[in-house]
Amino acid sequence: MSKITAPARTLRAFMLAAAVGWAVGAICSPTQAAPVEAAATQAASAFASDRLSIEVMGQGPDVILIPGFASSRDVWRPQAQRLSATHRVHLVQLSGFAGEAWSHGDGAFVQPAVDEVARYARTLNRPAIIGHSMGALVGLLAVQQHPEVVGKLMSVDSLPFFSALYGPTATAESAKPFAEQAAAGILNADAAGYRAQQQATAAGMMRSEAGRAAMVEWSMASDRHAMASAIRDVMTTDARPGLAAMTTPVWAVYAADANGGVPSAMADAMWSREYAALPSAKLVRVDDSRHFIMNDQPERLAVLVDEFLAD
Repeated sequence: MSKITAPARTLRAFMLAAAVGWAVGAICSPTQAAPVEAAATQAASAFASDRLSIEVMGQGPDVILIPGFASSRDVWRPQAQRLSATHRVHLVQLSGFAGEAWSHGDGAFVQPAVDEVARYARTLNRPAIIGHSMGALVGLLAVQQHPEVVGKLMSVDSLPFFSALYGPTATAESAKPFAEQAAAGILNADAAGYRAQQQATAAGMMRSEAGRAAMVEWSMASDRHAMASAIRDVMTTDARPGLAAMTTPVWAVYAADANGGVPSAMADAMWSREYAALPSAKLVRVDDSRHFIMNDQPERLAVLVDEFLAD
């Protein structure tokens, strides 16, 4: 890896706390999630996949919401319920995460999820995709590989190459040893140590204490092999080479938090650098938020989502 400057080391320390125990989570706990009327919600029963499941609510233009690493679809539920008044919302649950079954051992995670999201999007009318973290990477790759099936993309606190956090000269190849180390840490930790790891990670991932317990529980309910495969893929998947050819509209919303998170100047520099090959991308910083913008700044994110969908 390249030599890392002190500011970059600070950003890397904050973000890579997630690499071995990246417990991503929720706006609300499973018991806090607002009930949804059966008449307004349905499973996408015509679509069968062992990589993801879909829950549908509302009527109108199609919007696909993809959660991130180890997250339940409930991370998006408050936004989904709000949007369902004007849109048909498709809530994705990635297999292996938050109690969803996983049957693929140590096999690939990200590309099969990309394939299935694109296959589902093809059944709709050029949906918008909004993804958080790893879910945004899945959406970005779906747009790059299948631009004809997606209308627009919002990436929420996600870089096109996660391991750029190691430094500007990092590559997918140079990230492999770190990815294997992260995967091994997930697979080999004992239950007590793993829970403690997730609790520490949750504190860095969101400001709100209310959502941290749910983050931990979703991570603990996730299949360890799925998590190891996912983190290995995320850390070694570089979507930057495909940015220049993209014509699909992209918004990249990212967090900054002067009180214990990523400072704004550092976040600005990182997102500007990593999306430089896609000058048409609209970069929007959300202050006073850590990684889970939908939790720390739900009202601000709701405004941005509405602007993005109307754009």
